[in-house]
Amino acid sequence: MTRRNRKAAHATAGAARCTATVCRGCCCGTPRSPGSTTPPKLAQLRAPLAGQAQVRVVKCLGACEHANLIVVQPSPEGRKAGGRPVRLGLVNDPDATTDIAAWIRDGGPGLAEPPGILGLYAFTPRRIRQFPES
Repeated sequence: MTRRNRKAAHATAGAARCTATVCRGCCCGTPRSPGSTTPPKLAQLRAPLAGQAQVRVVKCLGACEHANLIVVQPSPEGRKAGGRPVRLGLVNDPDATTDIAAWIRDGGPGLAEPPGILGLYAFTPRRIRQFPES
């Protein structure tokens, strides 16, 4: 068992959990979502993560051009290991939702490598406001 796998096993064995935040605003979670005919089902994310991660729903994450959005926040252990929130957009394929759930079960950001396919969904949010230099 590698060090990273031991960390992931520890993270899922009663330690603080990852959080998956699912957008369900004006664009996300509806058939109107860009390129979507079947938005990701909450049950498809909640069922495999029951007791292992928190799944919460918010009204809008403000990046409608990336609908359907899921943000995976690391557990405290994952953050200590260098994990940062991962924003996943255009999550329109049920297989992607399954891959996200499997990654979170394995420990999520900082503790487990995401499946390679999730790299196609990851994005960096654009800056909305620039503050003047003082």
